[in-house]
Amino acid sequence: MKAIMVVGTTSHAGKSLLTAAICRILVRRGWRVTPFKGQNMALNAYVTATGGEIGHAQAVQAWAAGIAPTVEMNPILLKPQSDMTSQIIIKGKAVGRASALEYYEQYFEIGWQAITESLEVLATEFDLIVCEGAGSPAEINLKHRDLTNMRVARHLNAPTLLVVDIDRGGAFAHVIGTLQLLEPSERKLVKGVIINKFRGQRSLLQPGITWLEERTGIPVVGVIPWIDNDFPAEDSLDLFERRSSGANKDLTIAVIRLPRISNFTDFDPLEAESTVNLKYIHPKQDLGHPDAVIIPGSKTTIADLMILKQTGMAEAIQDYVAAGGTVMGICGGYQMLGKMVADPEGIEGSEGRCDGLGLLPIKTVITPQKIVRQRQVTSNYPQVGLPVLGYEIHQGRTRTVEGAQTQPLFDDPYLGMVDSAQSVWGTYLHGLFDNGPWRRGWLNLLRQQRGLSALPNGIPNYREQREASLDALATAVEAHLDLTPVLPNN
Repeated sequence: MKAIMVVGTTSHAGKSLLTAAICRILVRRGWRVTPFKGQNMALNAYVTATGGEIGHAQAVQAWAAGIAPTVEMNPILLKPQSDMTSQIIIKGKAVGRASALEYYEQYFEIGWQAITESLEVLATEFDLIVCEGAGSPAEINLKHRDLTNMRVARHLNAPTLLVVDIDRGGAFAHVIGTLQLLEPSERKLVKGVIINKFRGQRSLLQPGITWLEERTGIPVVGVIPWIDNDFPAEDSLDLFERRSSGANKDLTIAVIRLPRISNFTDFDPLEAESTVNLKYIHPKQDLGHPDAVIIPGSKTTIADLMILKQTGMAEAIQDYVAAGGTVMGICGGYQMLGKMVADPEGIEGSEGRCDGLGLLPIKTVITPQKIVRQRQVTSNYPQVGLPVLGYEIHQGRTRTVEGAQTQPLFDDPYLGMVDSAQSVWGTYLHGLFDNGPWRRGWLNLLRQQRGLSALPNGIPNYREQREASLDALATAVEAHLDLTPVLPNN
């Protein structure tokens, strides 16, 4: 199998972004490439055409490679449910829940088999596999059970690039320390170092580069400048660094940053709207007076709903709606908008039930069977007849309270509803805002409330904007990166 590997000295070094850039660079050079990440821990997921769950970052990397995402690109996905346990997804299907210790004891062999089988499938279809590691390849307490870094590189005999984030400081120490902690057979695979997120003059950095190359015998193949790019974040830690998207914009939309927020990539299209200031609000913060509030998906709906109640955010949202505000709930957020959420079998970690916000006439029961599928529906609101694409990922079964009057959002009434005032919206459909005409229709309702003129809604879907963004990313990276040391000769 012909492959290259991208690992990082730390988490958030930029591996996912650079892997996507490399995929697009090589595709433009005529290669047939595929991304691959053996094991990913993330709450941002995507549903493939076959109904399998993978990390959203691998889906974006697949689009960068010009191909459809498949489960083989991310055979193991771990979705944290608490500080101690994760839901385990292998080859796109949920197979159980385990603590870290239980996972290493019970799923190591199963996981490695899924990884090797997936690599064999990809090797038959592509010229080159561009593999991404996870976290650091030098966690000495975990290396013997590490399924996704140098074990994959050794299995493939893959030339490896080591990425370091210089913006955080300590870059040279990170590189030297990582190399020192690798086994000799692993170090031999490292063919280049990439210094990422560089701000400043290259001439001031050059003495350090010269020293590093002389000390390690490994060339620095790239110094990538800081790139402001809308690449989707892998986990909620990125939200700590994310500022609001700007002042002096027409609309402000607040997203509640739940402790177990999931699929916040749903809101990337809103962040890309030039007239929208999107900001993430912690439940303990003041809600303020935004034009709309979004309650996002959650991996632990009841636990996050209880946080909203304990912090006073639940009451703040209820008061906001009573004063005429607009609220949208997506997936777990949709469930929270109802009258009750119950988890009688402890699917999310512990048995229980919790009263919802009471803003929609629905009740939800968390059940073992997980619904994971792509959907294509037609809208009823905010405009009739718009085609809408998206996907479902949830374990709740939601029903309308008997006798309640509801207005279904789509031609499939199960997927969501809106109240008669069009102020409370709820849906199970992830990727809703990717649909350009639907997104603009919803934003225009908010604009109308502010007395603002309507934006044109005959716009393309977000995927076209994403394509342009990936092209721009690849062009920016390629100007500062030499891939020659890691590419096969033929």
